Amino acid sequence: MTQDEVLQNFREAGALLEGHFVLSSGLHSPVFLQKMFIFQDPARTEVLCRALAEKIQAAYGKVDVVVSPAVGGIVPGYETARHLGAKAIFVERENGEFQLRRGFAIGEGERVVMVEDIVTTGLSSRECLAAIGKHPGTILGAACLIDRSGGKAALGVPLVTLATLDIPAYPADQLPPELAAIPATKPGSRGLGKGGA
Repeated sequence: MTQDEVLQNFREAGALLEGHFVLSSGLHSPVFLQKMFIFQDPARTEVLCRALAEKIQAAYGKVDVVVSPAVGGIVPGYETARHLGAKAIFVERENGEFQLRRGFAIGEGERVVMVEDIVTTGLSSRECLAAIGKHPGTILGAACLIDRSGGKAALGVPLVTLATLDIPAYPADQLPPELAAIPATKPGSRGLGKGGA
């Protein structure tokens, strides 16, 4: 699947939004990728995650376990794992840190890939990888549908993507005038109830 085909899927799903958005990282951007508009369509999700699984297999070989960060990574992690013939588990926050819970485990010698939905700064990916690193097994690398950092989000492991975009993101005190002139919206899920997105 080409990058243009990936972006066309986001456009057709109404998941490529333009305006003024506050991202989960706290940064502001003129573009928001509303991946939940993708994930509400099982057929579209299957097509994208199958393509991601093919790229993961080509890059890393056999994968035993896919680990994703909750909540946004659960659907693409599960669907990608299905195409890899791998186990799908996820980390979630407990006392502010990502951890494996619910009896999830990574066994000795298991080959692990972290699968995300969208990478912006890479913070949640790095936190997820740190949680995985506390368990036996071998971290092969990471993967995501879209890396919106333009390849600049350093995860400390190789990153496989379906699309790499260089979408600008700005601290709140460094907004360009054209973005500052548009009221900001917070369409993401992180920090719901706290005003963050």
